[in-house]
Amino acid sequence: MALYDLEPAGPALDAPVVVAAFDGWVDAAGAASAAVERLGEGGTVVARFDGDRLFDYRSRRPVLDVVDGVLSELSWPELTLRHVRTGARDVLVLAGAEPDLHWRELAGDVVDLVARLGVSQWVSLGAVPAAVAHTRPVPVMATASREGLLHEETRGPAGLLRVPSAALSAVEIAVSRAGTPAVGFFAQVPPYVGQAYAAASLRLLEHLGRHLEVELELGDLVATARVERRALDAAVARDADMGEMIARLEALAEESSATEMRLPTGDELASEIQRYLRDQSGEGPDGPRG
Repeated sequence: MALYDLEPAGPALDAPVVVAAFDGWVDAAGAASAAVERLGEGGTVVARFDGDRLFDYRSRRPVLDVVDGVLSELSWPELTLRHVRTGARDVLVLAGAEPDLHWRELAGDVVDLVARLGVSQWVSLGAVPAAVAHTRPVPVMATASREGLLHEETRGPAGLLRVPSAALSAVEIAVSRAGTPAVGFFAQVPPYVGQAYAAASLRLLEHLGRHLEVELELGDLVATARVERRALDAAVARDADMGEMIARLEALAEESSATEMRLPTGDELASEIQRYLRDQSGEGPDGPRG
């Protein structure tokens, strides 16, 4: 039995593009899931996935509303495929909670669903913590299943990058190996950013719009990004250690620009994040301060 149910009366589709993002892993500051939530807003559900088979409710518990002492409502984690019409493009937005279980089965079912719906291309959106500062434009790393799929972006990073996989990547690989071209855009998020970073969501949608050659509705994301920038600037002004870290990140960005946009290495990223966490916890390199 498939992990998804198609809605009985789906829309007529013309070479749709799937745009996918899951919350959780490879979704730093919730930037990618916020971007697809904005993209799919008001969309029509095309398919629903079976949460009882995909989610471990002990690790991703449903949210319970208790009203005046009465257990009122449960909101379950979900994964859906929604249709939106963006300009002249049919876009299918695959979004929701990252599945805990049955990744291989899910990938196979998505391959089947992509074939049934005549999908012409797959686009993954993600966000990763990186050694970058909020004072600079958000860098976006692009991936592609083959040459010639990207317009302005350069596929990268060069060489081998071995990281723990997200469910989204497992699905994308299966889809691309089955013959559907696939690209990905991954925003790089400063390690000190909290629960939201509209600037990264904005950059992902800008890259997506250019790639699809459509103008996307950004709503209040621009204004939200400005408000968050002012809040981060104010936090830096109050915290000398944070200011020093951002100065180091800016210097690293200058060095990267001078070497043809070399991405920070994993060691550089880990070192910078660990240094910041030590500063925040009051520990020096040799143990607790004082």
